[in-house]
Amino acid sequence: MADERPTRSERPDPAVREAELAKWLEFDPEPEPIPCDDEARALLDSIGVELDSVEEEQLARYLGMLFFANERFNLTRIDRESAWTRHVVDSLTLLAPLASLENAQRAIDIGSGGGLPAIPLAITRPDIAFTLLEATAKKARFLQAVARRLGLPNVTVVNDRAEKAARTAMRESFDVATSRAVGALSDLAMLSIPFLRIGGVMLAIKGERAGEEIAAAKQSLYELHASVAGEMRGQTNTVVAIEKQRKTPAKFP
Repeated sequence: MADERPTRSERPDPAVREAELAKWLEFDPEPEPIPCDDEARALLDSIGVELDSVEEEQLARYLGMLFFANERFNLTRIDRESAWTRHVVDSLTLLAPLASLENAQRAIDIGSGGGLPAIPLAITRPDIAFTLLEATAKKARFLQAVARRLGLPNVTVVNDRAEKAARTAMRESFDVATSRAVGALSDLAMLSIPFLRIGGVMLAIKGERAGEEIAAAKQSLYELHASVAGEMRGQTNTVVAIEKQRKTPAKFP
């Protein structure tokens, strides 16, 4: 059978591909925003979150860009109809534990992907500087484009693996580490805890099996010099809070 792979001359020029991607990520014209629905409003009210008109508009625009980019980047499996409840409300359940932390000024989001929970949090907590850590270059480019389009000066995107970034000046420099859908709690803790200062808190959005994950992570947390500070069950998720008690051993990550 003849080789049907494209020849070198038939392959798209990298410079052309880069120019096309850059143009596409300008979001001009901007994708149609996804407005907040009644179910999401009720859930937000139930967790004590009241959005002002600017925040709601920015969140709607963010979701519009997320689902537009999803056609090309595979950023989410959630349908548009569930976007506010499954993405925004789920992310904003971290607002209460964030509010309970004293002097939380710098946060890192591990494995940001399409920007959840970090983008909704950055919109609603402009006083906190968020670093979005994402290993996939195209996803990192998307996050940068969203932050630029929405005008979020408190968002910085770092395109790197957590294991490598934790060996830089970022190590033990954050007050908070957030995450959502980034693997088992034990593995996630090994990636997140090294970024926290002593006394810093990791906030992980987990599902119904959070208790099992906590039990399985007991030894890892002991070795990381961290412990579970709280487990908050809500209608859409379970938030696990883990506090760093002492300096992370050099072997991690």
